[in-house]
Amino acid sequence: MSHEARQEGSYEELLRGMQPRFAQVLARFKIPPQDAEDLLQQTLLAFVRKEASVRVPETWLVGTLRNRCLKYWRARRRSLYTAIDSAVLEAVAAEERPAQHLADLQRDLNAAVGRLRPRCRSILRLRYGLGCKPRETARRLGYRESSIYKLVERCLAALSNQLIDTPGSRAC
Repeated sequence: MSHEARQEGSYEELLRGMQPRFAQVLARFKIPPQDAEDLLQQTLLAFVRKEASVRVPETWLVGTLRNRCLKYWRARRRSLYTAIDSAVLEAVAAEERPAQHLADLQRDLNAAVGRLRPRCRSILRLRYGLGCKPRETARRLGYRESSIYKLVERCLAALSNQLIDTPGSRAC
């Protein structure tokens, strides 16, 4: 039996034995079926590339799949925050809305921002209220530019939670 044939057979055995664990990890992270297959394929491709340095394949595969699931949800949250960021800014900037609606929206948004921690209020006001670029926001507040993106993301998440949790909010 050639090395490739032996290796292919061992892959099949390994994958058959790991299917319940893979299903368990994917279910625990509530990965949609259409995305679960992609994550699993990415994990398996990474394993094939790094197999020579992997000591315990089962542990490595499960750990890598978990990491990919975490990255999946982080990316989804990030895209949600970006969408909310855009939607909030567009709603506030929309000129064709009646003045009263814009005033109500602005009041709700200011109230939600006002309930945030001081650091988030400062970051959001500089970044979106004054239109500062990330570099300028970081400089003014004494943060590294590389960390300001993550801080803005967290503050937008907190703002989103405030807007969602506010009863009768017109900004949602």
